[in-house]
Amino acid sequence: MPSLPNPEFLRRAIALATENVVSGRGGPFAAVIVRDGKIVGEGANSVTSTNDPTAHGEVNAIRAACKALGTFALAGCELYTSCEPCPMCLAASYWARVDAIYYGCSAADAARAGFDDAFLYGEMRKDSSQRRLRSTQLLADEAWASFAAWLGAPNKIEY
Repeated sequence: MPSLPNPEFLRRAIALATENVVSGRGGPFAAVIVRDGKIVGEGANSVTSTNDPTAHGEVNAIRAACKALGTFALAGCELYTSCEPCPMCLAASYWARVDAIYYGCSAADAARAGFDDAFLYGEMRKDSSQRRLRSTQLLADEAWASFAAWLGAPNKIEY
């Protein structure tokens, strides 16, 4: 169960986000991962400086925390982020299994600053055939071989 939120961790995420902009390294987003009252990972947006569209503050913080803790699952951890996570970062938070998310600005605030995720949320609600980004299934039978190998693997690590 998550502990009570600590505003000091959110202040750290906000400071990282602001410094990221002032330094010219990236966008106004940053996050910290906390476990047992200590920061175990932090990250700021580095999309433009690394040419990596997945390098959002939350994703970078999750990567740093996983590396520091030597695990891919962050159960027992909390995410403090300068802004409400976008769909990708929210999904990453679920995959990482964080216990809670605390955020400063809302998605509406981000939209006012030119970072509007409403389109992405709308696309995800559509049937895949109705989305703007075309996706087509190919080689389903052949692709199943990967899942068959997974199902039969005695040494797999569940996640």
